Amino acid sequence: MKLLFKQRFFSWFDTYDIYDENGNTVFVVKGEIAWGHLLRIYDANDNEVGYIKEKILTWLPKFEMYVNDSYIGCISKEFSFFAPKFDIDFNGWHVEGDWFEWDYTIVDSYGQNIATVSKEMNWTDTYAIDVFNPQNALYALMLVLAIDAEKCSRNN
Repeated sequence: MKLLFKQRFFSWFDTYDIYDENGNTVFVVKGEIAWGHLLRIYDANDNEVGYIKEKILTWLPKFEMYVNDSYIGCISKEFSFFAPKFDIDFNGWHVEGDWFEWDYTIVDSYGQNIATVSKEMNWTDTYAIDVFNPQNALYALMLVLAIDAEKCSRNN
């Protein structure tokens, strides 16, 4: 399953539209005012399916993950010198990016690919997410949102 993650160009808060390869809306992400990033994820029928919330006052960035208002785990950035690295504590996934922070690979604890993420050059933040199992689409999206929010915080 391929997801195209595109930030809305004119938006006061972080707002993203996520499409499938046929241009159908799969998810809509809406940012809210909060201490740190708070990004709510809605399905195509405008039902909230989850959200990520940045933990503040941590040494390295951390984002709590919620599905249907239930805490499921935390995305944590790891210390690294060159390529960014992230871990998810609830399923053993690990994310490594390239030096330019445009391409990422998400793997499970056995080294199996879960998804690949690539950033496209554009006026807005646009990512292509190739998810090998559609059941993992929401979790992969949460990871990309956390990575994008972390980069946004670092660059501001």
